[in-house]
Amino acid sequence: MRARILLTNDDGIYSAGLWAAYEALSGFADVTIVAPASQQSAVGRSISIFEPIRVHDVDLQGVKGIAVGGKPTDAVIIGLYALQLEPTLVVSGINIGENLSFESIMTSGTVGAALEAANQGTPAIAFSLQVEDQGDKFDDPRRYGKRFTEAKKIVSDIVSVVLRQGFPREADVINVNIPSAIRGGYEVTRLSRKLFHTGVEKRLDPRGRPYFWINGPLVEDAEEGTDVHAVRKGNISITPITLDCTARDADGVMRKLFLGPESPHRS
Repeated sequence: MRARILLTNDDGIYSAGLWAAYEALSGFADVTIVAPASQQSAVGRSISIFEPIRVHDVDLQGVKGIAVGGKPTDAVIIGLYALQLEPTLVVSGINIGENLSFESIMTSGTVGAALEAANQGTPAIAFSLQVEDQGDKFDDPRRYGKRFTEAKKIVSDIVSVVLRQGFPREADVINVNIPSAIRGGYEVTRLSRKLFHTGVEKRLDPRGRPYFWINGPLVEDAEEGTDVHAVRKGNISITPITLDCTARDADGVMRKLFLGPESPHRS
């Protein structure tokens, strides 16, 4: 019996990366595409609760896709609850641009969709492809010129292993980042802290009023064992992610602060 996969992304339903993922998966699984109707990068796990969500069918090279007028999380929720797809697995991607570090996964719509799926009880894998030129993230994703041949094989291989061996019980999401030039193999990693040196650029509009662009270059590297370092080396980074954000190492300090003998809350 073939596995059922709900395929989504944040670059929009017409993205070349989404179609590459479909081609990688459709040979061994029943894949249903439910994705945002338009570009939704960097929306994280935001959800549409103040406006209606419109849904319509689109033709993707002869394959029916379902375009959702909302966020990646909306697409996942529509797929799970409105369409009642009951997938074995949710796959998000292939995103055009890497999603590495605490910083990136908290804002990534690609990872956000996977986290939403996991939160609703369906395991999920997010796939992202490093870009050599950061400007590629802002071009039309239908015309992205990067070849997806190697990335498609990685998607196929990783999903096949998970379907065959089972999703790791200790993880909620698997975050996969594929370097633009693969020089090594697979590496199981932890999240780095930063992906960008965050900055703000101030400009003036034609009337002399200020406006701002959030910008900043990529970090050059990170410590051994992190996702950033793996991709910089040319390895395929596989990072297990959990929904539980509890800072367990801070438990003792917190108890001392708020429950100890010197706590201001003690009488």
